[in-house]
Amino acid sequence: MQNSFFNDSLDKKSIKQRIRKLSKAKVGFYSIGLYPASLAYNSAMQKSEKSLLLAPRPGRDLLGAFSEDDIKGMDPRHVVKMRRMAHHKDESESVPNTLEYLIIKCDLVLLSANSKYIEKDLAEACHIREKLNRHNVVLACLAGSFNHDESTNNSYVLCEKNPNLAFFSGFHRHGALRDPLDSFTANFCHPDALTALIGAHMLNKLSPNIQVSPGIHNVEAQYIKAAKNIASIFAGFGYEYHRQHPGLLPTLLTLLLHQCLDQAATVSMSRQDRHKLYSQQTIALTELGYAVPRIEATLNKGGFTERARDHTFSQLTAMVADVRGSMMLPVKGKPTRNFQAGQALAHGMHEHGRCPISIEEFEQWCENAGLNKGALEGLKALKYWPQIEEKYSIQHHDASMVNLLYKGLYGSEVEKDFAFEVMTESRQLSNYCQESVRHTHSRKYAEALNNIEQPDALELISNAVIANNAKKAIRNDISIEEREIQPDDPAYLQVMDYIEQGA
Repeated sequence: MQNSFFNDSLDKKSIKQRIRKLSKAKVGFYSIGLYPASLAYNSAMQKSEKSLLLAPRPGRDLLGAFSEDDIKGMDPRHVVKMRRMAHHKDESESVPNTLEYLIIKCDLVLLSANSKYIEKDLAEACHIREKLNRHNVVLACLAGSFNHDESTNNSYVLCEKNPNLAFFSGFHRHGALRDPLDSFTANFCHPDALTALIGAHMLNKLSPNIQVSPGIHNVEAQYIKAAKNIASIFAGFGYEYHRQHPGLLPTLLTLLLHQCLDQAATVSMSRQDRHKLYSQQTIALTELGYAVPRIEATLNKGGFTERARDHTFSQLTAMVADVRGSMMLPVKGKPTRNFQAGQALAHGMHEHGRCPISIEEFEQWCENAGLNKGALEGLKALKYWPQIEEKYSIQHHDASMVNLLYKGLYGSEVEKDFAFEVMTESRQLSNYCQESVRHTHSRKYAEALNNIEQPDALELISNAVIANNAKKAIRNDISIEEREIQPDDPAYLQVMDYIEQGA
């Protein structure tokens, strides 16, 4: 998929003309939901609406994502401007904008549908772009979930399937976007640094309240968004169920944040365009705001090192802020919808004394709380989690919180019982947070210290003390690496064993 503001011309005159045009270009949002509509309201409020065009999905109202109370709180003058952004004159008649109209009039089109529609919208946009010979219209998405191919039963990150698709996101509160004095940050990511720089510049003009920074990590950014939506459910649960345990929440929230980033760091290493991402850029990454060109972690494997993770993307401040902010209970207004789903989970588990019997029961708990299940991207992402974990070789200790939530919602009856005990008892959850982040093999040392009277345990520790024999012991001593689930093990260990053994 070609996705650039420029063709392959080397003619400086035509390129300069193109750059001048881009400096005055319009941005289009297709399939208007809560976020793009709030952003449009902000642009109207700040008198920047001339840079933005809107096109609601056919059959959808421009303000359909807002509650009646939200609409009542809006300034009618700004709403009029929003409707003006979504219409154009056809002879003397005012008609709604379409995706095709956006591709004709805009040089950057953001497909803002969720995971249910985004692939279909992307295919349609590419077809229209080809038909109209508008090859230099850049396409971007906002979808924060994993996509799934029913025919192959394969789940993936959409930007990984379409490496040149841009991704736009950042932390926001929908209420904040309707506040004339509040502001927010965002990242516009495209694997070509120049495209990212120009796209961020165009989006930055939508409002003085919006600060958009460029980045090259579109795959990682979209993955973080999807993982963050899952983590927000757990965060909402933690805030609601453990509100009387303030000592637990910082540990829980820190772990949720770090694991989102650790997972994306592993995903980054699987990019097929990794080499080009860093070595073939016209603009240095430091010119985009990156502190260094690359941050990599290595893994020692029996005397040789192997590149294991890329952490450069973590310098995308707005994406990291998105994770943090989405797991916070705001002082004013409502938390994110996924966070509210976690609160609904806490209420349901407290009322029934168990995990949901089925995912349909959890969806009913959400709808009883006033949440539309179709808007819960975190729940959609969690459905495909086992395939994502396997596809990108994500280690259990980097995803222990997602795995615990998955067992609580999709596990067997026995697994749900243990998950319920761990999620609802402060001490169990605290122990789980501490122990589950350890690599599976590293726990053999902790177990050996607790069972030092056993010859195998004593042998393992003594070998570790003797430096010359330590590597041999780590590689070859598997006598207590494999452990069976014991009936008297605490619940947090039971859950960890079920996760690690793939039960």
